[in-house]
Amino acid sequence: MKLIISLLLGLIFNQIVVGQDNPNIVLVVIDDMRFDEWSGGGHTYLKTPNIDSLAQIGSKFNRAYHAVPLCSPNRASILTGQYPSRHGIIDNSARDQASFLLDLFPKDLQKNNYKTGHVGKWHMGNSPDPRPGYDYWISFEGQGKVFNPILFENGVAQNTSGYITDLLTEKSIQFIERNTDNPFFLYLAHKGIHPEAKQNDDGTTDLSIPKEFIPALRHSGIYDNEIFERSPSYSKEAVAEEDKPVIRAAFELRNELLKSDPAWEKSMDLGVSEESIRRRSEMMLSIDESVGAIVKTLKDNELFENTIIIITSDNGYFFGEHGFSLERRMPYEESIKSPLIVYAPTIKNQKPEIEGLTLSIDISATILDFANIPKSSTIQGLSLVPLISGEKRKIRDEAFIEYFSNENPFPWTAQMDYRILITDQFKYLIWLRSDNSELYDLINDPFEQKNLINDSNKKSLIKKLHSKLRKEQLKAIGL
Repeated sequence: MKLIISLLLGLIFNQIVVGQDNPNIVLVVIDDMRFDEWSGGGHTYLKTPNIDSLAQIGSKFNRAYHAVPLCSPNRASILTGQYPSRHGIIDNSARDQASFLLDLFPKDLQKNNYKTGHVGKWHMGNSPDPRPGYDYWISFEGQGKVFNPILFENGVAQNTSGYITDLLTEKSIQFIERNTDNPFFLYLAHKGIHPEAKQNDDGTTDLSIPKEFIPALRHSGIYDNEIFERSPSYSKEAVAEEDKPVIRAAFELRNELLKSDPAWEKSMDLGVSEESIRRRSEMMLSIDESVGAIVKTLKDNELFENTIIIITSDNGYFFGEHGFSLERRMPYEESIKSPLIVYAPTIKNQKPEIEGLTLSIDISATILDFANIPKSSTIQGLSLVPLISGEKRKIRDEAFIEYFSNENPFPWTAQMDYRILITDQFKYLIWLRSDNSELYDLINDPFEQKNLINDSNKKSLIKKLHSKLRKEQLKAIGL
């Protein structure tokens, strides 16, 4: 009997782990990228052959979600494995000092002989200074600039010439080539596909800077004649469905502001123009090239078969669905769903498509699992390795998402704190500062056009989901 058990364990181990104990790891975070903003994700015309290739030999997660759909707090969640209510970075206000004290997982890799590198956007505070846990650091102040940015390499400012995506790719390749003889972790946080913008320390937006999507010159105009196929929930008039009273009330405030301040009207891009979607797509082309260049570097140095590559984003973006444009923090699928691709050559026969619910807080636990390092007790996320290997079909029954509102970026979104619980079929949403809530059947209503909260047949389900949501909120806080 013992022999049989030993043979079975050996077979399972051989199925899962075929590489070294300490594989290299590359984590690519693309700013503002929707879950479907790549050709393999279903975009109407965008071509991303390099990202597609990784997805074809790796795992594509179809139900990955952001623990919070907002830049600063979700970046903190990715790097700590914690919910915002625990790590404390709850919005995009500059929290420079707090961000130096975060319990970042790269320090655990560093302690286990990994060389760690941060290349690109930080945005948990506007300071570009190095944070703990990294051997190499290159970043920029706040949102940075698309062309000729000032980059801070290990804290020293450098004037540069070129397109930001290309510059960050070049620095990433140099980091890899310097560390071919020891395991490394590279965190590449692209500025793209975020528009050119400046955010003040208090979270407000500088409206004097046009929010333009600026592709590399070599890609500008490639998609000039393309038309994006809009969702059934798209509103050209930028209005929300009648059964979303909280959103409709917010839009009334938005309309008043747009009438009183022409600068807002120009910035909002209501309905989200074809021009914006085209330019975003053209920005994605340089990011796809970046992925291809990194893969080529790994192959040239015979590292590709022992390097984990993870591609994701910090939050989604609306293309006019439910009347939204710039408000990429709201609780609907276009904002809260995440692209997630994992290429894991250390796993034999990894599952090509994964339907289990996952969250951005799972990335840290997953990376440490790949590196054979026990996760810290402060990490709230779960490893995705059992899903990738096929050992498990799911690692959680529900996904919990939280959002803390801040009126500074968009005054009409004040008082719009919410919590979400997602199951295999349903999404339950509560607005914390009102008596309103929403319920959607994501199987039969994937575009969230019918709020079932007043359906008498769903009372028992709603009570059950509300009880579970309360428990998940306590867990998120750490209680």
